[in-house]
Amino acid sequence: MHIVILVLVEVLIIIGLSRLVGLAFRSIKQPLVIGEIVAGIMLGPSLFGLVAPHLAVTLFPPETIPFLNVLSQVGLIFFMFLIGLELNPKYLSGQLEVAVLTSHVSILVPFSLGTLLAAILYPLVSNASVSFTAFALFLGAAMSITAFPVLARIITENNLQGTRLGTLALTCAAVDDVTAWCLLAVAIAVARTGDFAGAIPTIIASIVYIGLMLTAGRWFLQRLAKHYLRAGRLSQLLLAGIYMAVVASALITELIGIHLIFGAFLLGAAMPKNEDLVRELAVKTEDFVLIFLLPIFFAYSGLKTQIGLLNRPELWLLCALVLGVAIAGKYVGTYVAARVSGISKREASALGWLMNTRGLTELIVLNIGLELGVISPLIFTMLVIMALVTTFMTSPLLEWTYPKKLIRLDMVEPELEAETGIDTSAEGETYPHPFRILVPVANPSTQKGLVQLAVALAQPAVGVALNYRYPAVVNPLSLIEFQEDYAFESTPVEADRLIAQRRQQLEELINTLEPSETRSCVHPIVRISSNVARETAQIATLEQVDLILVGWHRPAFSSNRLGGRVGQILTTAPVDVAVFVDKGKERLESLLVPYSANIHDDLALILALRLLINRETCMLQILQIAANHTREELSYELHMMMEQLPTSVRDRIHIKIVEAPEPIQAVIQASEGVDLTIAGTSRTWGIERQTLGRYTDQLAIQCRSSLLITRRYSQVTAHLASMLPEVSSQEPTFRN
Repeated sequence: MHIVILVLVEVLIIIGLSRLVGLAFRSIKQPLVIGEIVAGIMLGPSLFGLVAPHLAVTLFPPETIPFLNVLSQVGLIFFMFLIGLELNPKYLSGQLEVAVLTSHVSILVPFSLGTLLAAILYPLVSNASVSFTAFALFLGAAMSITAFPVLARIITENNLQGTRLGTLALTCAAVDDVTAWCLLAVAIAVARTGDFAGAIPTIIASIVYIGLMLTAGRWFLQRLAKHYLRAGRLSQLLLAGIYMAVVASALITELIGIHLIFGAFLLGAAMPKNEDLVRELAVKTEDFVLIFLLPIFFAYSGLKTQIGLLNRPELWLLCALVLGVAIAGKYVGTYVAARVSGISKREASALGWLMNTRGLTELIVLNIGLELGVISPLIFTMLVIMALVTTFMTSPLLEWTYPKKLIRLDMVEPELEAETGIDTSAEGETYPHPFRILVPVANPSTQKGLVQLAVALAQPAVGVALNYRYPAVVNPLSLIEFQEDYAFESTPVEADRLIAQRRQQLEELINTLEPSETRSCVHPIVRISSNVARETAQIATLEQVDLILVGWHRPAFSSNRLGGRVGQILTTAPVDVAVFVDKGKERLESLLVPYSANIHDDLALILALRLLINRETCMLQILQIAANHTREELSYELHMMMEQLPTSVRDRIHIKIVEAPEPIQAVIQASEGVDLTIAGTSRTWGIERQTLGRYTDQLAIQCRSSLLITRRYSQVTAHLASMLPEVSSQEPTFRN
């Protein structure tokens, strides 16, 4: 097979497998990059070469490896440029003194332990061609690395960028990143010259070049930025000039004697941090780099990773020792320095786990060491395992140390106040838990009807005098979902911009709600999320929500209207859920509740009663369908509750009994003259809670009015307790 065709086939396999494995790891709340690294290892001798050695040699023969190496080096150059580009000075604006101490101790401790470990490993797994100084420096640098990109995305995904922990971790990681790369540059210089004295000219030349880049280079780049601002866009000519500068800077650092990646990183760090320029440059660059080039680098690394080299128990013990030293050095160093700086135990521990993240950055360092011959394939494999384990463990240990329910305690007070709708400024006072409706809003420009319905459920119309025992709050929830770990928009600074933009859109939506007096109870929540359904359920639990009101969306790959995210929320959320199928009817003057005596229909009727109480002109028709001359009566508890309603409310309730062989058709016919039909997830109406029903489309499509589908989670949720002083604080238990 022609060599070019073979390389293209390899690239095809690499990209496809990296996406599949990456998405599998995303599904278990792990960074996508971990899956892509594992995919690269799977293509190497550790799995593919072990299971099908002849096919592995056929698909990945030695003569194609140099081509993969060239592509991976190009990918690394531009990836390091992106890292430098994203190294925003804003990360260095908060708690800098604490961060400098913490980050440098978190480098010093693992670096020292790494050099001690080198004394043990050097006679066992190294060779005489490598000096101990170079080996120890490189191992210490490898132990000291923190993967700033992975850490930044974990912080964003966990919505920590607005917390004390998040800002401190970002600052520590930014300082750590710069210091660790400098240490690595020294280690590379020593490795290439043989001893520290021989590396001094290289170190001096590197310092001179850094100085030139941060002065003359930055001045020239600022001229480019001004040209961009005048043009208003990033032209192909300007982009070509920047890319040429990236490659030129990489070549200069390679000629100086350190490595290609340092020049690319330095140019990215020196770029003016104009938000629009950085955003457009990153977006234009990152897709090809992340989707095409980096997976090739992972595969190239995987082809050199041979887990089979760990073929004796003592080698696995050495691997465990490497892992233990790496974790202990980073975690203990960070924890002790943070505690000395006055950080609480919980935050110091969480910071330690975050700084222990290594990810792709570690893999870059290891490939440099293997390329220079400083580390052997055996040590390379051990350190790759260490990089994977330390990155894999970050998210679960962070959640264990710093659970989401505690994140809100570290939020800035005005933000917390805005989200809850309750004044937190006064101390020593207790506030009643409000009746709260959570409204997931995917598109603020098209879901006014959904939020308007939530407001109608929560608050009385103007002129309705009610003695509420508790306040009511509507929380429009907008979750910004990121699919890629390294995408520029998922950086904390860019995520904050997107959150502010989405919050503004929600505020504009709220300002259109009528009547204007009800807007005061609407308080938006905007979050970053990697799984909308799961995050919605978690927020509903943390905020003690009474009802999730979600809009219907047509699933992309399913004919079931209640599939996709709506179906996931219906089946997993630990609170009552209602799904709104908006037919564009803005009036809420006539309601229809088909009733078949189960807890989900009970919720439908209770929500209808809530609307009835809130709106003096609203009418309610309860439809009971008799089949075989038998009909389901209202439960005794509902009868008692309705007896406690004011006469002015009871007079607007009409119970209609019809005989019909097809209950769904009877509901569709009765919906002709109403504004809103509220139906429980009952098999009678073709809507099942677990299977979500094969007749769901029929009711959703043919219902003449807007439709609200209700699913009850708890039999004791007090949806009417705040509205009826005579009713106990918890509604009675209803029968199925």
